[in-house]
Amino acid sequence: MKKKIRIGVIGFGRMGRGFVSVMQMDDRYEIVWICDAHRETRELASKTVPTARITGDADQVLNDPSLDAVGLFTLADARPAQIQQALGKGLHILAEKPIAADTETEWELVRAIEKSGLIVGVNLFNRNAWYHKEMQAFIAEGEIGELAIIRVCHMTPGHMPTEGHAPEGPPFHDCGMHYVDVARWYAKSEYKTWHAQGIRMWNYSEPWWVQCHGTFENGVIFDITQGFVYGHLAKEKTHNCYVDVIGTKGIVRMRHDFKDATIEMHGVNTTTRKTALFNDKKLDVMCDIFARSVLSGKNLGLPTARDSAIASEVSWAMLRDAMANNPPSIGTQREMQQILAHRRTLRSGFGLPVRPTDAPRQPSPVGQPEIACGEDLCGLCERLQAEKKQRSQQSLNVQDRLVEHPDGPTGL
Repeated sequence: MKKKIRIGVIGFGRMGRGFVSVMQMDDRYEIVWICDAHRETRELASKTVPTARITGDADQVLNDPSLDAVGLFTLADARPAQIQQALGKGLHILAEKPIAADTETEWELVRAIEKSGLIVGVNLFNRNAWYHKEMQAFIAEGEIGELAIIRVCHMTPGHMPTEGHAPEGPPFHDCGMHYVDVARWYAKSEYKTWHAQGIRMWNYSEPWWVQCHGTFENGVIFDITQGFVYGHLAKEKTHNCYVDVIGTKGIVRMRHDFKDATIEMHGVNTTTRKTALFNDKKLDVMCDIFARSVLSGKNLGLPTARDSAIASEVSWAMLRDAMANNPPSIGTQREMQQILAHRRTLRSGFGLPVRPTDAPRQPSPVGQPEIACGEDLCGLCERLQAEKKQRSQQSLNVQDRLVEHPDGPTGL
Protein backbone atom coordinates (compact mmCIF):
# COMPACT_ATOMS: atom_id res chain seq x y z
CA MET A 1 0.00 0.00 0.00
CA LYS A 2 1.28 3.45 -0.91
CA LYS A 3 1.96 5.93 1.87
CA LYS A 4 -0.92 8.16 0.73
CA ILE A 5 -4.44 6.81 0.47
CA ARG A 6 -5.90 8.00 -2.83
CA ILE A 7 -9.59 8.48 -2.13
CA GLY A 8 -12.66 9.52 -4.08
CA VAL A 9 -15.54 11.17 -2.23
CA ILE A 10 -19.11 10.61 -3.40
CA GLY A 11 -21.61 12.96 -1.79
CA PHE A 12 -20.49 16.46 -0.78
CA GLY A 13 -23.34 17.40 1.53
CA ARG A 14 -22.81 18.25 5.16
CA MET A 15 -21.26 14.88 6.07
CA GLY A 16 -19.14 14.68 2.91
CA ARG A 17 -17.80 18.18 3.51
CA GLY A 18 -17.02 17.25 7.10
CA PHE A 19 -15.01 14.19 6.12
CA VAL A 20 -13.14 16.12 3.42
CA SER A 21 -12.27 18.90 5.87
CA VAL A 22 -10.70 16.36 8.23
CA MET A 23 -8.89 14.48 5.45
CA GLN A 24 -7.33 17.73 4.24
CA MET A 25 -5.52 17.93 7.58
CA ASP A 26 -4.21 14.37 7.32
CA ASP A 27 -1.07 13.72 5.26
CA ARG A 28 -2.12 10.10 4.74
CA TYR A 29 -4.97 11.13 2.42
CA GLU A 30 -4.95 12.44 -1.14
CA ILE A 31 -8.44 13.52 -2.22
CA VAL A 32 -8.50 12.66 -5.91
CA TRP A 33 -12.21 12.99 -6.74
CA ILE A 34 -15.27 14.72 -5.34
CA CYS A 35 -18.64 13.77 -6.81
CA ASP A 36 -22.01 15.39 -6.20
CA ALA A 37 -25.21 15.50 -8.21
CA HIS A 38 -25.80 19.23 -7.67
CA ARG A 39 -24.03 22.00 -9.58
CA GLU A 40 -23.87 24.42 -6.63
CA THR A 41 -22.26 21.77 -4.46
CA ARG A 42 -19.74 20.86 -7.17
CA GLU A 43 -18.75 24.52 -7.41
CA LEU A 44 -18.10 24.53 -3.67
CA ALA A 45 -16.10 21.29 -4.00
CA SER A 46 -13.80 22.84 -6.60
CA LYS A 47 -13.07 25.71 -4.21
CA THR A 48 -12.59 23.37 -1.27
CA VAL A 49 -10.09 21.01 -2.93
CA PRO A 50 -8.72 22.76 -6.04
CA THR A 51 -6.49 19.77 -6.86
CA ALA A 52 -9.37 17.26 -6.92
CA ARG A 53 -11.28 16.25 -10.01
CA ILE A 54 -14.94 17.26 -9.72
CA THR A 55 -17.79 15.34 -11.31
CA GLY A 56 -21.49 14.63 -11.12
CA ASP A 57 -21.01 11.03 -12.29
CA ALA A 58 -20.19 8.51 -9.54
CA ASP A 59 -19.10 5.96 -12.13
CA GLN A 60 -16.14 8.16 -13.05
CA VAL A 61 -14.94 7.92 -9.47
CA LEU A 62 -15.58 4.23 -8.98
CA ASN A 63 -13.90 3.31 -12.28
CA ASP A 64 -10.64 5.13 -11.53
CA PRO A 65 -8.02 2.33 -11.17
CA SER A 66 -5.63 4.66 -9.32
CA LEU A 67 -7.87 4.90 -6.24
CA ASP A 68 -7.35 2.99 -3.00
CA ALA A 69 -10.62 3.91 -1.31
CA VAL A 70 -13.94 5.71 -1.60
CA GLY A 71 -16.00 7.70 0.87
CA LEU A 72 -19.73 7.14 0.36
CA PHE A 73 -21.68 10.00 1.94
CA THR A 74 -24.89 9.83 -0.10
CA LEU A 75 -28.31 8.78 1.24
CA ALA A 76 -29.09 5.16 2.04
CA ASP A 77 -30.95 4.38 -1.18
CA ALA A 78 -27.87 5.23 -3.28
CA ARG A 79 -25.28 3.34 -1.21
CA PRO A 80 -25.94 -0.34 -2.08
CA ALA A 81 -25.02 -0.07 -5.77
CA GLN A 82 -22.02 2.11 -4.93
CA ILE A 83 -20.81 -0.32 -2.25
CA GLN A 84 -21.15 -3.31 -4.60
CA GLN A 85 -19.32 -1.46 -7.35
CA ALA A 86 -16.54 -0.37 -5.00
CA LEU A 87 -16.09 -3.91 -3.69
CA GLY A 88 -15.89 -5.16 -7.28
CA LYS A 89 -13.10 -2.66 -7.94
CA GLY A 90 -11.18 -3.69 -4.81
CA LEU A 91 -11.69 -0.34 -3.09
CA HIS A 92 -11.73 0.14 0.67
CA ILE A 93 -14.88 1.94 1.84
CA LEU A 94 -15.73 4.61 4.39
CA ALA A 95 -19.52 4.95 4.51
CA GLU A 96 -22.32 6.69 6.31
CA LYS A 97 -25.03 4.59 7.98
CA PRO A 98 -27.28 2.80 7.22
CA ILE A 99 -25.59 1.00 4.36
CA ALA A 100 -28.95 0.42 2.63
CA ALA A 101 -32.56 1.51 2.91
CA ASP A 102 -33.90 -1.97 3.75
CA THR A 103 -32.74 -4.82 5.97
CA GLU A 104 -32.54 -7.51 3.29
CA THR A 105 -30.17 -5.42 1.18
CA GLU A 106 -28.09 -4.53 4.23
CA TRP A 107 -27.43 -8.19 5.01
CA GLU A 108 -26.61 -8.93 1.36
CA LEU A 109 -24.00 -6.17 1.58
CA VAL A 110 -22.64 -7.46 4.90
CA ARG A 111 -22.03 -10.87 3.36
CA ALA A 112 -20.31 -9.32 0.33
CA ILE A 113 -18.19 -7.02 2.50
CA GLU A 114 -17.05 -9.78 4.87
CA LYS A 115 -16.20 -12.02 1.91
CA SER A 116 -14.17 -9.29 0.18
CA GLY A 117 -11.39 -8.92 2.75
CA LEU A 118 -11.45 -5.14 2.19
CA ILE A 119 -11.52 -2.50 4.91
CA VAL A 120 -15.06 -1.15 5.28
CA GLY A 121 -15.94 1.26 8.08
CA VAL A 122 -19.44 2.57 8.80
CA ASN A 123 -19.88 5.83 10.69
CA LEU A 124 -21.47 4.69 13.95
CA PHE A 125 -19.89 7.73 15.52
CA ASN A 126 -20.63 6.93 19.17
CA ARG A 127 -18.10 4.10 19.02
CA ASN A 128 -15.40 6.71 18.44
CA ALA A 129 -16.38 8.89 21.42
CA TRP A 130 -13.85 9.44 24.21
CA TYR A 131 -16.61 9.47 26.84
CA HIS A 132 -17.98 6.05 25.94
CA LYS A 133 -14.50 4.53 25.85
CA GLU A 134 -13.61 5.91 29.28
CA MET A 135 -16.93 4.79 30.75
CA GLN A 136 -16.50 1.28 29.35
CA ALA A 137 -12.95 1.07 30.68
CA PHE A 138 -14.26 2.01 34.15
CA ILE A 139 -16.92 -0.69 33.92
CA ALA A 140 -14.32 -3.25 32.79
CA GLU A 141 -12.30 -2.54 35.95
CA GLY A 142 -15.24 -3.84 38.00
CA GLU A 143 -15.95 -0.46 39.58
CA ILE A 144 -19.74 -0.69 39.20
CA GLY A 145 -20.06 -4.41 39.85
CA GLU A 146 -22.12 -6.48 37.44
CA LEU A 147 -23.74 -4.53 34.60
CA ALA A 148 -27.51 -4.50 35.08
CA ILE A 149 -29.30 -1.57 33.39
CA ILE A 150 -28.54 0.64 30.37
CA ARG A 151 -30.60 3.79 29.80
CA VAL A 152 -30.15 5.94 26.70
CA CYS A 153 -32.05 9.12 25.80
CA HIS A 154 -31.75 11.45 22.83
CA MET A 155 -34.48 14.08 22.51
CA THR A 156 -34.11 17.34 20.60
CA PRO A 157 -36.28 19.71 18.55
CA GLY A 158 -34.71 17.99 15.56
CA HIS A 159 -35.73 17.40 11.97
CA MET A 160 -39.41 17.35 11.15
CA PRO A 161 -41.64 15.26 8.89
CA THR A 162 -41.25 16.22 5.21
CA GLU A 163 -37.80 17.78 5.77
CA GLY A 164 -35.88 14.95 4.12
CA HIS A 165 -33.91 11.82 5.02
CA ALA A 166 -36.84 9.66 3.90
CA PRO A 167 -34.56 6.79 2.73
CA GLU A 168 -33.18 6.59 6.28
CA GLY A 169 -36.64 6.20 7.80
CA PRO A 170 -38.40 7.89 10.75
CA PRO A 171 -36.30 9.28 13.62
CA PHE A 172 -36.12 6.06 15.67
CA HIS A 173 -34.35 4.42 12.73
CA ASP A 174 -32.49 7.34 11.14
CA CYS A 175 -31.12 8.64 14.45
CA GLY A 176 -32.24 6.00 16.93
CA MET A 177 -30.19 3.21 15.38
CA HIS A 178 -27.12 4.97 16.84
CA TYR A 179 -28.53 4.48 20.34
CA VAL A 180 -29.69 0.93 19.64
CA ASP A 181 -26.05 0.33 18.74
CA VAL A 182 -24.76 2.09 21.88
CA ALA A 183 -26.88 -0.06 24.22
CA ARG A 184 -25.80 -3.28 22.46
CA TRP A 185 -22.14 -2.17 22.58
CA TYR A 186 -22.30 -1.63 26.34
CA ALA A 187 -24.26 -4.84 26.99
CA LYS A 188 -21.88 -6.94 24.87
CA SER A 189 -24.87 -9.10 24.04
CA GLU A 190 -27.66 -9.36 21.49
CA TYR A 191 -31.20 -8.05 21.93
CA LYS A 192 -33.69 -10.64 23.20
CA THR A 193 -37.04 -8.99 24.02
CA TRP A 194 -38.57 -5.54 23.74
CA HIS A 195 -41.74 -3.50 23.95
CA ALA A 196 -42.01 -0.14 22.20
CA GLN A 197 -44.48 2.71 22.59
CA GLY A 198 -44.63 5.68 20.27
CA ILE A 199 -46.65 8.81 19.73
CA ARG A 200 -47.79 10.30 16.44
CA MET A 201 -47.08 13.90 17.25
CA TRP A 202 -49.01 16.55 15.28
CA ASN A 203 -51.26 13.82 13.82
CA TYR A 204 -48.44 12.69 11.52
CA SER A 205 -48.65 9.16 10.12
CA GLU A 206 -45.46 7.86 11.80
CA PRO A 207 -44.33 8.09 15.43
CA TRP A 208 -41.86 10.95 15.91
CA TRP A 209 -41.09 9.82 19.48
CA VAL A 210 -40.48 6.23 20.57
CA GLN A 211 -39.54 4.69 23.91
CA CYS A 212 -38.46 1.05 23.94
CA HIS A 213 -37.46 -1.18 26.86
CA GLY A 214 -36.49 -4.82 27.07
CA THR A 215 -33.72 -7.33 27.71
CA PHE A 216 -30.50 -8.61 26.22
CA GLU A 217 -29.65 -12.30 26.01
CA ASN A 218 -27.29 -11.93 28.98
CA GLY A 219 -30.07 -10.53 31.18
CA VAL A 220 -29.08 -6.86 31.04
CA ILE A 221 -32.09 -4.51 30.92
CA PHE A 222 -32.32 -1.50 28.59
CA ASP A 223 -34.51 1.43 27.81
CA ILE A 224 -34.01 3.71 24.82
CA THR A 225 -35.87 6.97 24.27
CA GLN A 226 -35.52 8.92 21.02
CA GLY A 227 -37.61 11.69 19.54
CA PHE A 228 -37.42 14.92 17.60
CA VAL A 229 -40.30 16.43 19.54
CA TYR A 230 -38.55 18.43 22.26
CA GLY A 231 -39.95 21.95 22.17
CA HIS A 232 -39.70 23.09 18.55
CA LEU A 233 -41.48 26.36 19.24
CA ALA A 234 -39.97 27.07 22.64
CA LYS A 235 -38.49 30.56 22.92
CA GLU A 236 -35.18 29.03 24.00
CA LYS A 237 -34.51 25.62 22.45
CA THR A 238 -33.15 22.83 24.61
CA HIS A 239 -32.56 19.08 24.53
CA ASN A 240 -32.22 16.02 26.76
CA CYS A 241 -29.39 13.63 25.91
CA TYR A 242 -27.81 11.10 28.26
CA VAL A 243 -26.49 7.61 28.86
CA ASP A 244 -26.90 6.01 32.29
CA VAL A 245 -25.26 2.66 33.04
CA ILE A 246 -26.23 1.06 36.35
CA GLY A 247 -24.39 -1.82 37.95
CA THR A 248 -24.93 -3.88 41.08
CA LYS A 249 -22.46 -1.66 42.99
CA GLY A 250 -22.02 1.65 41.16
CA ILE A 251 -22.98 3.74 38.14
CA VAL A 252 -21.52 5.67 35.22
CA ARG A 253 -23.36 8.37 33.31
CA MET A 254 -22.86 10.90 30.54
CA ARG A 255 -24.61 14.15 29.64
CA HIS A 256 -23.77 16.51 26.80
CA ASP A 257 -24.84 19.87 25.38
CA PHE A 258 -23.41 19.23 21.88
CA LYS A 259 -20.43 21.38 22.81
CA ASP A 260 -19.06 19.59 25.88
CA ALA A 261 -19.66 16.11 27.26
CA THR A 262 -19.49 15.35 30.97
CA ILE A 263 -19.02 11.89 32.45
CA GLU A 264 -19.56 11.02 36.10
CA MET A 265 -18.33 7.66 37.31
CA HIS A 266 -19.23 6.50 40.82
CA GLY A 267 -17.40 3.27 41.55
CA VAL A 268 -16.63 1.27 44.67
CA ASN A 269 -13.06 2.62 44.79
CA THR A 270 -13.08 5.70 42.62
CA THR A 271 -15.34 8.67 41.90
CA THR A 272 -14.46 10.58 38.74
CA ARG A 273 -15.96 13.56 36.93
CA LYS A 274 -14.61 14.81 33.62
CA THR A 275 -15.74 17.37 31.04
CA ALA A 276 -14.21 17.66 27.58
CA LEU A 277 -15.26 18.55 24.04
CA PHE A 278 -18.23 16.61 22.68
CA ASN A 279 -16.59 16.63 19.23
CA ASP A 280 -19.79 16.27 17.23
CA LYS A 281 -19.52 13.30 14.82
CA LYS A 282 -15.91 12.43 15.79
CA LEU A 283 -14.90 12.46 12.12
CA ASP A 284 -11.24 13.01 13.01
CA VAL A 285 -11.24 9.75 14.98
CA MET A 286 -13.02 7.87 12.20
CA CYS A 287 -10.61 9.12 9.52
CA ASP A 288 -7.60 8.26 11.68
CA ILE A 289 -8.76 4.69 12.35
CA PHE A 290 -9.70 4.20 8.69
CA ALA A 291 -6.27 5.39 7.50
CA ARG A 292 -4.41 3.18 9.98
CA SER A 293 -6.60 0.21 9.07
CA VAL A 294 -6.11 0.63 5.32
CA LEU A 295 -2.35 1.10 5.65
CA SER A 296 -1.99 -1.91 7.97
CA GLY A 297 -4.36 -4.14 6.02
CA LYS A 298 -6.58 -4.95 9.02
CA ASN A 299 -9.46 -3.36 10.91
CA LEU A 300 -7.96 -1.53 13.89
CA GLY A 301 -11.25 -0.56 15.51
CA LEU A 302 -13.61 0.70 12.84
CA PRO A 303 -17.36 0.25 13.38
CA THR A 304 -18.33 -2.52 10.99
CA ALA A 305 -21.05 -3.10 8.43
CA ARG A 306 -22.33 -5.96 10.62
CA ASP A 307 -22.71 -3.62 13.61
CA SER A 308 -24.59 -1.19 11.39
CA ALA A 309 -26.88 -3.87 9.94
CA ILE A 310 -27.77 -5.20 13.41
CA ALA A 311 -28.54 -1.70 14.75
CA SER A 312 -30.60 -0.95 11.65
CA GLU A 313 -32.53 -4.23 11.72
CA VAL A 314 -33.33 -4.00 15.43
CA SER A 315 -34.36 -0.34 15.30
CA TRP A 316 -36.69 -1.09 12.37
CA ALA A 317 -38.20 -3.98 14.38
CA MET A 318 -38.67 -1.77 17.45
CA LEU A 319 -40.27 0.91 15.29
CA ARG A 320 -42.69 -1.67 13.84
CA ASP A 321 -43.56 -2.73 17.38
CA ALA A 322 -44.31 0.89 18.29
CA MET A 323 -46.62 1.14 15.28
CA ALA A 324 -48.34 -2.13 16.19
CA ASN A 325 -49.09 -0.78 19.65
CA ASN A 326 -51.43 1.87 18.24
CA PRO A 327 -49.46 5.04 18.96
CA PRO A 328 -51.86 7.81 19.94
CA SER A 329 -52.05 10.99 17.90
CA ILE A 330 -51.46 14.22 19.81
CA GLY A 331 -51.42 17.69 18.25
CA THR A 332 -52.53 18.99 14.88
CA GLN A 333 -51.27 19.34 11.34
CA ARG A 334 -51.61 23.09 11.81
CA GLU A 335 -49.06 22.97 14.63
CA MET A 336 -46.74 20.95 12.42
CA GLN A 337 -47.00 23.57 9.67
CA GLN A 338 -46.26 26.30 12.22
CA ILE A 339 -43.11 24.45 13.27
CA LEU A 340 -42.01 23.86 9.67
CA ALA A 341 -42.52 27.55 8.87
CA HIS A 342 -40.57 28.55 11.98
CA ARG A 343 -37.68 26.24 11.10
CA ARG A 344 -37.45 27.77 7.63
CA THR A 345 -36.55 31.06 9.32
CA LEU A 346 -33.74 29.55 11.41
CA ARG A 347 -30.10 29.67 10.41
CA SER A 348 -28.96 27.61 13.37
CA GLY A 349 -31.14 24.86 14.73
CA PHE A 350 -31.42 21.20 15.59
CA GLY A 351 -31.32 19.07 12.45
CA LEU A 352 -32.21 21.80 9.98
CA PRO A 353 -32.61 20.47 6.42
CA VAL A 354 -29.75 21.19 4.06
CA ARG A 355 -30.57 21.66 0.39
CA PRO A 356 -28.03 21.98 -2.44
CA THR A 357 -28.82 25.67 -2.77
CA ASP A 358 -28.04 26.07 0.94
CA ALA A 359 -24.45 24.87 0.49
CA PRO A 360 -21.93 27.45 1.69
CA ARG A 361 -20.48 29.58 -1.07
CA GLN A 362 -17.02 29.37 0.45
CA PRO A 363 -15.26 26.35 1.98
CA SER A 364 -15.13 25.88 5.72
CA PRO A 365 -11.65 26.30 7.25
CA VAL A 366 -9.57 23.17 6.79
CA GLY A 367 -9.87 20.91 9.83
CA GLN A 368 -13.00 22.67 11.08
CA PRO A 369 -15.92 20.63 9.71
CA GLU A 370 -19.40 22.06 9.91
CA ILE A 371 -21.42 20.91 12.89
CA ALA A 372 -23.09 17.86 11.40
CA CYS A 373 -24.81 16.08 14.24
CA GLY A 374 -28.33 16.01 12.82
CA GLU A 375 -28.52 18.41 15.60
CA ASP A 376 -27.20 21.59 14.19
CA LEU A 377 -27.63 22.82 17.65
CA CYS A 378 -30.02 25.62 18.17
CA GLY A 379 -27.94 28.39 19.60
CA LEU A 380 -24.63 26.52 19.53
CA CYS A 381 -23.51 27.89 16.17
CA GLU A 382 -24.28 31.39 17.37
CA ARG A 383 -22.56 30.69 20.68
CA LEU A 384 -19.40 29.43 19.01
CA GLN A 385 -19.41 32.42 16.67
CA ALA A 386 -19.88 34.75 19.64
CA GLU A 387 -16.97 33.12 21.47
CA LYS A 388 -14.80 33.44 18.36
CA LYS A 389 -15.79 37.11 18.02
CA GLN A 390 -15.02 37.66 21.71
CA ARG A 391 -11.57 36.10 21.34
CA SER A 392 -10.96 38.26 18.28
CA GLN A 393 -12.02 41.36 20.19
CA GLN A 394 -9.75 40.42 23.10
CA SER A 395 -6.87 40.06 20.64
CA LEU A 396 -7.64 43.50 19.20
CA ASN A 397 -7.73 44.96 22.71
CA VAL A 398 -4.29 43.50 23.41
CA GLN A 399 -2.95 44.96 20.17
CA ASP A 400 -4.41 48.35 21.08
CA ARG A 401 -2.64 48.21 24.44
CA LEU A 402 0.64 47.32 22.78
CA VAL A 403 0.27 50.36 20.54
CA GLU A 404 -0.38 52.50 23.61
CA HIS A 405 2.75 51.07 25.29
CA PRO A 406 5.22 50.49 22.43
CA ASP A 407 8.13 49.87 24.82
CA GLY A 408 6.57 46.74 26.26
CA PRO A 409 3.47 45.08 27.61
CA THR A 410 2.98 47.62 30.39
CA GLY A 411 -0.43 47.36 31.94
CA LEU A 412 -1.25 43.98 30.40
